[in-house]
Amino acid sequence: MIIIRTLFLYAVILLIFRLMGKREIGELSILDLVVYIMIAELAVVAIENPDSQILKNVLPMLLLMIVQIVLAVFSLKSKTFRDVVDGKPTIIINKGKIDENAMRKQRYNFDDLLLQLREKDIAKISDVEFAILESSGTLSVFEKKDSKDGGITIPLIIDGAIQKSNLEKISKSDFWLRQELRKQGYKEIPKISFCSYENGQFYVDMMDERK
Repeated sequence: MIIIRTLFLYAVILLIFRLMGKREIGELSILDLVVYIMIAELAVVAIENPDSQILKNVLPMLLLMIVQIVLAVFSLKSKTFRDVVDGKPTIIINKGKIDENAMRKQRYNFDDLLLQLREKDIAKISDVEFAILESSGTLSVFEKKDSKDGGITIPLIIDGAIQKSNLEKISKSDFWLRQELRKQGYKEIPKISFCSYENGQFYVDMMDERK
């Protein structure tokens, strides 16, 4: 009995997800994710309680499906509704400058940024013209046309704190870093949101700097 029940619920869930439309896992909106989780939980409860009527378990799933489809239609027709439910894309790097305020609002840190850039085979932040954090959480990156060299970003300062372990990797000292930055006019380390060393050159982004 439980085998038949499980197979039936499996078929129902497949049908529901098919009717809800095709979306990649990384492109699911918050609304989609909540509905998917709730449907999965309802299926688990139905399997764990074989004595309960199957219709009582399937009806809430169908209701959630209908709600999701209706809200998806509203989302297609109204950008305002879409922005409220899914959120808006956020520009993280604008014309080569990092927007720390936007990062803070999205609770997005430099480790996340560097990871997603590496996943796109981008070694240096200075190669990026624009980077947009999409509502799905993916990072869309537009490279500068003249970025040809093959160095890699080595973070030396993140959020005003010197990364001593990275300095050791390039055989440099805290004193060397402060001296080099001072030569370029950067005297206050705590005011530097991000500093990297790339192909013998520094990339420095000041906190809340505007172009």
